[in-house]
Amino acid sequence: MNRNEAREAVVRTGRLLEERGLTVGTGGNLSVRVEGEELVAIKPSAVPYGLMTPEDVPLLDLEGRVVEGRCAPSSEWRMHLGVYRARPDAGGVVHTHSRFATTLACLKWEIPAVHYLVAASGDELVPVAPYRTFGSPELAEVAVQALGRRGKAVLLANHGLLALGADLGEAFGVAEQLEFVAELAWRARCVGEPALLSREETWEALEAFRGYGPGRSS
Repeated sequence: MNRNEAREAVVRTGRLLEERGLTVGTGGNLSVRVEGEELVAIKPSAVPYGLMTPEDVPLLDLEGRVVEGRCAPSSEWRMHLGVYRARPDAGGVVHTHSRFATTLACLKWEIPAVHYLVAASGDELVPVAPYRTFGSPELAEVAVQALGRRGKAVLLANHGLLALGADLGEAFGVAEQLEFVAELAWRARCVGEPALLSREETWEALEAFRGYGPGRSS
């Protein structure tokens, strides 16, 4: 997508984050790569999702310089750019403060394989990155390290969830699916010890996810 399309996608998906209950107020943030340019469109700082317009959305280069936009970028711009620099496969990034994922992050519990949709994370569980101050270079560093080379999601201790995808739509889908799995994990633990999928079962689900989508034979 071009610059205008990227900014519109940030506005549209940001509103969806709020509508689906994946964040509260101005919390959380999201970004998307601009095709053919070393640029990223990112949520503006402290602007409510419902009031955000495409003109508000800043465009940054991968060094963090604002190229376009009338608002300051999200305080988490370092974390977003760190992901894009480390992961060429990332076309969109979503950071949420969703209730159940954040609850597990506050307990420093991984999101385990209580349901096959954990495969949306690209791994057999969602790891927890250690706590670092929001917006800091240190948080960006530990988040990128925890994602590794194939992970699509990581919990940020005492903070929230970070998800990536080939595009912004996929990143949003990863965040939404993992919030569902986090809720299941929490509810199951309120009753007893959840029965987890085995490593083999989880990897079978991961392989099935790679062949899942429109136009694919079932």
